[in-house]
Amino acid sequence: MKTLLSLSLIVILGLTACQAAAPKPTNAANPTGAYIIKNVTVIDVEKGLAIPGQTITVVGDRIEAVVAQAEASAVKSAEVIDGRGLYVIPGLVDAHVHYLEAPIFGRVLIAQGVLLVRDMGMPNEYILKLRDELNRGTTLGPEMAAAGAILDGNPPVIPSISLAVQTPEEGRAAVQNQAAAGVDMIKVYSKLDKETFLAILGEAKKSGLKVVGHVPDSIYIEDAAQAGLSSIEHWFGFEKVIAKQMGMPVKLTYTGLGAGYEYMLRLGEVEPQAMQDFYQRLKASGVTVDPTVVTFKNWPNVDSLEAKDLEGGKYISQNLLAMWKTQWAGQTEFPDLFWQNWAQMVKGMNDVGVPLMVGTDLMCPGLVPGYSVHQEMAIWQEAGIPAADVLRSATLVPAQFMGLGDRLGSLSAGKTASFVLLRANPLEDIRNAEQIEAVFLRGQYFDRQALDQLLKEAEELAKQPAP
Repeated sequence: MKTLLSLSLIVILGLTACQAAAPKPTNAANPTGAYIIKNVTVIDVEKGLAIPGQTITVVGDRIEAVVAQAEASAVKSAEVIDGRGLYVIPGLVDAHVHYLEAPIFGRVLIAQGVLLVRDMGMPNEYILKLRDELNRGTTLGPEMAAAGAILDGNPPVIPSISLAVQTPEEGRAAVQNQAAAGVDMIKVYSKLDKETFLAILGEAKKSGLKVVGHVPDSIYIEDAAQAGLSSIEHWFGFEKVIAKQMGMPVKLTYTGLGAGYEYMLRLGEVEPQAMQDFYQRLKASGVTVDPTVVTFKNWPNVDSLEAKDLEGGKYISQNLLAMWKTQWAGQTEFPDLFWQNWAQMVKGMNDVGVPLMVGTDLMCPGLVPGYSVHQEMAIWQEAGIPAADVLRSATLVPAQFMGLGDRLGSLSAGKTASFVLLRANPLEDIRNAEQIEAVFLRGQYFDRQALDQLLKEAEELAKQPAP
């Protein structure tokens, strides 16, 4: 298996074509925009409880009421939906995407119940316009928060979606420019030197923006968290923790993305109490972790990969498959022990209360929109994390992290009507979140037939030849 050393470029292919107009989906929305879902079981994600016999009233794009069936009030001209046998959860979140093909990604994500995403690196001029279109509802897809271009050292690891900064002054100026452009957060990357990274943190704090992303190779993970890094993506930085516990030398210099992955294979050699102590220190820092385990479980042998080999692979376009094969040529699978150890570390963090978010690094090889979210949740559950905790990390935690908890992430009166109706209880088995009967996106109702239509459209779009 090769490391991620050759992951040096992502060429943004066909962005204009990917945003081209596509047929609007058929959906079952009624003219009044009012719905009553009767006798449904509401999943309280904060408490991890299933509350049966509830009625949800939706008017326009808002939830008007969530009450016991006996207390429900009639709404004139509302469409009534029989919720018997159904469970309702807030819309799922993918907290780490690179949102490339809007017509395809949007349709498949909605059909998989993913109604909010956090884009973690794309050119400003592309992603901020798309974010605004998604959030206004003029482009079909989930709501989005976006970091815009990544701040990295010079030269950046991924030049096509990054801004190069190599001094504290350049770092502060880049934050100011990103804030002026309207990003929702600042994304940092692996090649930043320590002083520039700290300057970025300080300037972002003045601008009221969270700093998220990779722990730069120039600083220990605990120091980065203590200094104010708000979210840690993937496992980068955790390998140094294992190396330190083993008494191995640790280099605080960039030697290639993921160059220390072999230490993740040696977790079993570390004293468990030492890792628990580390997790407690991480919790005390207040940082949130977005582990994206599925990225490394699903990472394929890129050269031999065919879309048909993937669950949901018919929604992978020829354009995206060609990009995978070009940009990650020669990359092969990670050992199972790698992602299994990482999943166990995620469980250790959850056990002590480190906030976790479900994200998948969508656009990387082997990941299908929406499907990867369900796969990530299943990995966590198989690692021993309770289904209620997994669901909370896929709904409430990321919504609150993005500053959207006042209207997304849970179900109550006054919140945005973005939620998912399921045919089985996800608190009993998180894989039940895949059994989607219907979706509400900002009050727009997609029944099962409408969701199937979205998938049919996505499949047809994916068949179009690569430009």
